[in-house]
Amino acid sequence: MSIESAPTRPAVPFTKGHGTQNDFVLVPDLDGARGLTDAQVRFLADRRGGIGGDGVIRVVPTRCAEESEVRALADEAEWFMDYRNADGSRAEMCGNGTRVFVAYLLREGLASGPEAAIATRAGVKVARVSEGENGEPSYAVDLGPWRVTHADTVGAQGYDTLVALPGLEPLPGMSLDLGNPHVVIALPDTADLMDLDLTTAPVLNPAPESGANVELVQPLGPGHLQMRVHERGVGETRSCGTGAAAAALALMTWSGAPHDNEVWRVDVPGGTLHVRALPGQRVELAGPAVLVADGVVETPRD
Repeated sequence: MSIESAPTRPAVPFTKGHGTQNDFVLVPDLDGARGLTDAQVRFLADRRGGIGGDGVIRVVPTRCAEESEVRALADEAEWFMDYRNADGSRAEMCGNGTRVFVAYLLREGLASGPEAAIATRAGVKVARVSEGENGEPSYAVDLGPWRVTHADTVGAQGYDTLVALPGLEPLPGMSLDLGNPHVVIALPDTADLMDLDLTTAPVLNPAPESGANVELVQPLGPGHLQMRVHERGVGETRSCGTGAAAAALALMTWSGAPHDNEVWRVDVPGGTLHVRALPGQRVELAGPAVLVADGVVETPRD
């Protein structure tokens, strides 16, 4: 085959963005005709051979979603956040990703503020845009309902999962469902959060069937915690929005029960988020979203 006859690779427009340095490659598919294969997602998320990101978000009309459950949300939300982990797997949603998604919709004129509804595999999420403390936009997203996954077990013994980390005895963790699965571990005072090895996935016992994001948490004071996270299908990330919400809710639960409108500050390696417990067993996540670059990239065919 001559050079002249070599097949061209699909050219894909993209935007790179992040929320507290949890970064994403956004791909517009405004007529629902593009789609993305698992291999293309892995390429786009590859930090050496592609663009690089913790995940890939396809911006697609809700009515064009592959899943019938998502298409059923089209009357409530025009745009679907088709979120994919860096390994190509599909995820229910992403808290930081929702803010970046809304920032993109607003910039492109696909939505008008101060509120925007977006469809996810975990239902419709509504974002509010306001001016933050530094004058930059702040995005607050109602992540919807949450629950302690094994409430009876947690109520009886305070935890439902044992988590093994290199260099530590197995630690008790609490499983929470925020539309996607989490296990939160409150570290003992003898453990240094920043010294923990998260190059390999923590081992969970029992292991959730679909895996889970694992949050390692240390309280810093009333309503204030710091956190690191290992995300399923990705590895350690600089931030995780639903993970920050899960961490704050776990500490509220361990201390009694979340109070309506109770707010926690969550410090992650990539910045600061705020979590608010809403009435009706719902939770809100607030923080920044930044769009940093636009371009076109040639992707693999399969």
